[in-house]
Amino acid sequence: MVLERIQKENDIQNIAKDELPVLAQEIREFLVEKISRTGGHLASNLGVVELTIAMHLCFHLPEDKMIWDVGHQSYTHKILTGRREGFDELRKYGGMSGFPKRNESKCDAFNTGHSSTSISAGLGYVEARDIRGEDYYVISVIGDGALTGGMAFEALNNASNLKTNFIIVLNDNQMSISQNVGGMSWYLDEIRTADAYTNLKKSLEKAIRKIPSGGDQIMNHLRKTKSSLKQLFVPGMFFEDMGITYLGPVDGHNIKELVRAFHEAKKVQGPVLLHVLTKKGKGYLPAEEEPSRFHGTEPFDIRTGKPLKKKEKDTYTDVFAKVMYEMGAKEPSLVALTAAMEDGTGLAPFHRKYKERFFDVGIAEGHAVTFAAGLAAGGLKPVFAVYSSFLQRGFDQIIHDVALQNLPVVFAVDRGGLVGSDGETHQGIFDLSYLSMIPNMTVMSPKNKWEFADMIRFAIGFTKGPVAIRYPRGTAYDGYREFRPAIEYGKSEAVFEEEDIALISVGHMFETAAKVREKLKEAGLNASLINARFVKPLDEERIAKLAEDHRLLVTIEENVESGGFGERVLEFANRMALDVRILNITLPDDYIEHGSVDMLRKEVMLDEESILKKVLTVYAGMQHEIAMKKGDQ
Repeated sequence: MVLERIQKENDIQNIAKDELPVLAQEIREFLVEKISRTGGHLASNLGVVELTIAMHLCFHLPEDKMIWDVGHQSYTHKILTGRREGFDELRKYGGMSGFPKRNESKCDAFNTGHSSTSISAGLGYVEARDIRGEDYYVISVIGDGALTGGMAFEALNNASNLKTNFIIVLNDNQMSISQNVGGMSWYLDEIRTADAYTNLKKSLEKAIRKIPSGGDQIMNHLRKTKSSLKQLFVPGMFFEDMGITYLGPVDGHNIKELVRAFHEAKKVQGPVLLHVLTKKGKGYLPAEEEPSRFHGTEPFDIRTGKPLKKKEKDTYTDVFAKVMYEMGAKEPSLVALTAAMEDGTGLAPFHRKYKERFFDVGIAEGHAVTFAAGLAAGGLKPVFAVYSSFLQRGFDQIIHDVALQNLPVVFAVDRGGLVGSDGETHQGIFDLSYLSMIPNMTVMSPKNKWEFADMIRFAIGFTKGPVAIRYPRGTAYDGYREFRPAIEYGKSEAVFEEEDIALISVGHMFETAAKVREKLKEAGLNASLINARFVKPLDEERIAKLAEDHRLLVTIEENVESGGFGERVLEFANRMALDVRILNITLPDDYIEHGSVDMLRKEVMLDEESILKKVLTVYAGMQHEIAMKKGDQ
């Protein structure tokens, strides 16, 4: 196998040209085989095999810097830098990350995970290179979906002033996760289909080069002038007008053409954008036909492409999808928004039924939040469905444009808490903190699927300000269905009321809290079980009452400690001088790596056994203190 001769970075430069197509095929077969077992990002990686090969042929690592936007398409890059053996443990705890990581390889120039960052990071590298008097190439790879992010345009505007080389690769596969939308997508469509320009350019180049004397010189001169053929004929010339040299479009699956284009790009003294056309999922028919489903996939059957694990129960996203569909018929003012995640957030059924009330704004979370604010100010009821880690990108807009005006926008915050295999950049472990600190914001989290459905209906009907509902990834817990009192603003739910110890759980940690309570009962201890429901406003009346007949309050949440629910309870107890001990069970104030959710919970001691041990240890210590005081008396 040609692939076996790639043991470290730059080994590809020793591969014969006629073997490169074989290498590309072997890489695709390898990726399909490995990801079918481990799960991971398949379609995006299959689409950039030849592009990555060409980059590694034209540049030298780690001296040259390759920055992959988002980074979920970096698998071939990892293979070509000697990490092939790591794919058996891809995205597993302690194993290789599914994204570029500087601490994993010196060939990973920048950690990525969120969209639209690569041009900004690359520009920083370029300026650092020039200030330090160093000599290397910087290549930022960005997809056409990521190019809809405002940060990318800010960076392009900034980069236009450069006088030294900076290569931007536009990987154009007409997809982000869902189908691309908007003006940039239409603009790129025009470039892709500009056959008249491409054919005319080729014909004129051929004719000019046939001039007996000076044809080549004339052609080179035309390339360097603003009156070049591109300037005359490419629709819009958006990039050139910004001061960025545009090359392409280039067939992203033709290694020879790509190598030639990169050599041209290296000659430009300034920013240059190489427009590469690729096909997401290329080489594996199921992924070509359904690239969205194979964007991030669970283990699957290679022959059929179908998931190995059959879905048996609703996920929280499924519940959200059903309730939104139902409420769409009841509430004519209800509108739904997504940032390029129609399928991932469960809004596809709503879109199919209520086309005029659905908006996909592309990868632009900040814009989505302010757009939702405008919709609310205009008299509609917007629901913005977004992953927790991506909502962070609209933090300023939540404060300034929604909460400051107290507009009734609903934030459906999916993937709250630990998400698992995508790792640090995708864990939704900060939302309770950053949302709770915002004045006028209401923050809710359901204990099970039934309460989640009730919360969505409550939030849609709430008119006094913005509401965020935070829920996790995965199967929706359906236990304790019989405990379903109506949602009352700012009020928690007492599931079991006893004495001594009170477990106060936030959202999906209720299932774990219920199991901990059962173990405490088996140990002969009294324990109340409280479902917080509202993280903000805090049910202060309940906490004060619990302090009267409990000696230990235990808050349990899947959020970092700083600014979380437990810290708010502790602050209230201190302010009111409540005579009660408080134990906050939280995630550490840290970034949490990739791995299964169950494994990660054990590692950070947020699993049932770890929580039980903490509670018993603290309670035993309190008993000892009481005994010591009695002895002193």
